[in-house]
Amino acid sequence: MKKIFVIFLVLITGNVISENTIVAIVNDTAIPLYSIETKFLNSSSSGDKIEILNTQIDLILQLQKVSEFNLKPTIENVEQVMKDLAKKNNISISDLLNLEGIDLIKNEIVEKLSILNLQMFITRGLEKPIKQILNECPTNNKESDQKQIKIAQIIISEIDSDTKNPEEKNTLIKKFLKKLSNHISKGASFEAFAKLHSQHPSYQDGGVTDWLTVNNSTLAMLDSLEANQVSKIYATIFGLAIAIKIDERFINSKFKECEEQVIYQNAEKYYTQWLKELRNQAFIEIYYDKLN
Repeated sequence: MKKIFVIFLVLITGNVISENTIVAIVNDTAIPLYSIETKFLNSSSSGDKIEILNTQIDLILQLQKVSEFNLKPTIENVEQVMKDLAKKNNISISDLLNLEGIDLIKNEIVEKLSILNLQMFITRGLEKPIKQILNECPTNNKESDQKQIKIAQIIISEIDSDTKNPEEKNTLIKKFLKKLSNHISKGASFEAFAKLHSQHPSYQDGGVTDWLTVNNSTLAMLDSLEANQVSKIYATIFGLAIAIKIDERFINSKFKECEEQVIYQNAEKYYTQWLKELRNQAFIEIYYDKLN
């Protein structure tokens, strides 16, 4: 009995030490060993462990910026990904929500959407690499087979309220957008309201977007709008929104696909350099002896 108790005590002590062992500090955030311990299971060398830790450090640096710039995904965004995940695995959303470990899955979704928001935010001002596009993308095929639209939108992610409840906050945002929609439908200037109220960087241009390819249900809904008709409220990665359709065109899909690939590669390169500089400016302390 005493031997069993000793073994039990060792196991419990090991878990407590693991949960309280700090392996790195990133600015004002500590990384405990237990948060990355499961990722060490398939690592056989100290080099692998250091690489895993560095990945975690980069994640924390990015999430700190997400909080600073208020780029966390909306409830609607997270719910939509959860629905897509359930559909992809041929289960109902209720069955998915009842799975063991669903909180970890939801947390990972929030983190990935947050990083995506940050990447778009950091690279939003990049100019299109026109010369590179013309050099790398074929222009001999003139067939215009893909529809695009240009819209103006008002995006709201925060509202002046003391409520801490996300659902109540979203209800207030929807109420506010509905109020704006009613005014615009009666003749008020969408551009003026966008410049005054939109919380997306596009507010400076009256909420006007670049050309958007009609390739999902939201864009199909926006494409169906009549002139000056205000859309229903819809979710974006930056918040809830209303929009009007401004223009439409048809383009060559192969050229557009190549163009988007070049733009993506340039944005990825820019973001990687930005993250590297962010890391260089941060306070990072790694306790290598705690990784063994």
